[in-house]
Amino acid sequence: MQATLSYEEIEARWAEIAPSPQDGGRVEMIVRRPARDERESLESATFTAEGGLTGDDWLRRGADPEAQITLMNSRLIHLLAGDRSRWAEAGDQLFVDLDISQDNLPPGTRLRLGEAVMEISPLPHTGCTKFARRFGGPARKWIMSDQGMLERRRGVYARVIEDGVIKVGDSIRKVG
Repeated sequence: MQATLSYEEIEARWAEIAPSPQDGGRVEMIVRRPARDERESLESATFTAEGGLTGDDWLRRGADPEAQITLMNSRLIHLLAGDRSRWAEAGDQLFVDLDISQDNLPPGTRLRLGEAVMEISPLPHTGCTKFARRFGGPARKWIMSDQGMLERRRGVYARVIEDGVIKVGDSIRKVG
């Protein structure tokens, strides 16, 4: 397990990481949550407008259509979690190498990921106490800073607009 980094260490390391592409990104990991605190890493998955990620427990969590799918930047989770085997602890379903900032993906932006199309939600995705427990208090403070919220360091919510299969390695393109 990676040692918890201080706020200053996180900030300094983040400044050294090349930015993700603004378009033409890539799906790096797909994670299904079949039950509370359970995670399954998948090579491909079906996403539907009705149910989100097939087999995910989103429907049992309250099923807010604006919070159907969560995307997190893969470069950022790698910074906080270190080893790829810990990425799923963040609780997101899609880890993407794409600039998910508010400037790049304002609410209503549509993305094609593999065969599926998703629309970015206006709801903010914030760091919970579980996130702080898993990645440290400084990490939570850093993602929740004003700059962190603008960059959507904790991730972004989306909803499925067009059903389809998404595979690890699929490209991500803005479609509207």
